[in-house]
Amino acid sequence: MTTQSPDPDLQRKAIAIHNHLCAEYGCPVPYFHALDPLSELISSLLSHRTKNRDSDRAFKQLTARFPTWEAVRNAPTKEIENTIAPCTWPEQKAPRIQQVLHLISELTNGEESLDFLQDMPVPEARAWLETLPGVGPKTSAAVLCFSRLRCRALPVDSHHHRVAQRLGLIPQTMSVGPSHAYLEALLPDEWNAQQVYDHHEVMMLHGQRCCYHKNPNCDRCVVLNLCPHGQARSLEKRDASRERLR
Repeated sequence: MTTQSPDPDLQRKAIAIHNHLCAEYGCPVPYFHALDPLSELISSLLSHRTKNRDSDRAFKQLTARFPTWEAVRNAPTKEIENTIAPCTWPEQKAPRIQQVLHLISELTNGEESLDFLQDMPVPEARAWLETLPGVGPKTSAAVLCFSRLRCRALPVDSHHHRVAQRLGLIPQTMSVGPSHAYLEALLPDEWNAQQVYDHHEVMMLHGQRCCYHKNPNCDRCVVLNLCPHGQARSLEKRDASRERLR
């Protein structure tokens, strides 16, 4: 992941947004679990294009059925597919998970662990993870940030991405993948892992609770004064209201 040079004005705006959202949703945000990094990787692979409750159920069924990741790696693929049935596309994810586990075993001489990533600089750890099939910027950041490694890496999900676009932190044409490096570069270098995690969480929460995909509730948005999209919508609503009164 390449390092971007942040625009000072945009960085100040990102920090102001962070502070407003932290006041709204509460920071620091507790980590939602503390899986080891290999377990977090499998959990993340299951979560692709899947609702959290369904991927959580698939992960729990997988870990209840198989005592180790080695057992998952060596099991019949159809058995893995049946076990992770609650997630989307289990027929694709089952062989992918086994492929990833085989590769990790080969690359780590059978260690069956990704704990060694803790000793690597975050960019190198992310690059290593992204050599694995199905692992892109979001998954590599999730493994390092959400797992018990608690690294300083910024995941960007669809809610986070949408909010960032509307706030003008990234261009409207920028897709989720490239936005990771761009948005992470806006965060101050002195921020620790908890603050980076908080930033992702409050941006995501704002997308879930206010800045909806359809019909965002701009009237109660705590960052409306920093949001060109919301201000434009509010102006359109006022103009439309005036037209109706004529």
